[in-house]
Amino acid sequence: MIDPKKLLDDLLGSQVPGTQGTVREKAGQAVQLAKDNPLATGAIAAVLLGTKAGRSVTGSALKLGGLAAVAGLAYKAYQNYQSGKEPNEAARDGELLPPPADTTFDPAQAPQGETEFALALVRAMIAAARADGKIDDAERTKIADRLKLAGIGDEAETFLLRELEEPVDLDALVSAARTDAQKIELYTASRLTIEPKTRAERGYLDMLAGRLGLPDSLIDHVEATVSEATA
Repeated sequence: MIDPKKLLDDLLGSQVPGTQGTVREKAGQAVQLAKDNPLATGAIAAVLLGTKAGRSVTGSALKLGGLAAVAGLAYKAYQNYQSGKEPNEAARDGELLPPPADTTFDPAQAPQGETEFALALVRAMIAAARADGKIDDAERTKIADRLKLAGIGDEAETFLLRELEEPVDLDALVSAARTDAQKIELYTASRLTIEPKTRAERGYLDMLAGRLGLPDSLIDHVEATVSEATA
């Protein structure tokens, strides 16, 4: 049985595959690992994205686990949106922190449970990674090879490859977000996975935002907050 929360950590790059610790805790090992195996130091999302760079969270986000990082980014974007601040300027203000425990952004407040919602976020990230529609049989073989090098474990590897075989079920992804906060988190996780440089990627994110019912001005804040965290 996979651990969705750990897999989310791996996808966001806050865990360094093969070092049994965070980038912050294992900085020395990470530097050596970067020399020995550059792939393993990147986010596992980069594996799903083929030759693209991947979008690891950086800075203060590294202090948080994957679930808390997504929640923290979503909460910061929402707070800035609510305050009416200019997106790019607001995104640079303050350290990224976990959302307050008394808000619906707190992972512990998830009505379906943290583990189930973490799994929904992982599936959303996989769907986003596939947005450009370029994963054919040859690319799946390359992905399988990269996953083995990344060392995430057999169960997680099997799960990810199986998910890549399944058609994207946007209805299921949208319905997995049971609160307004989770809708923002689902979009945030998807946006963390890809830097929308193609029409297909931008179109997918726009469609997801529309299906989740997120206003354009809020999306602008998510975009700015994610860009700042992954710079």
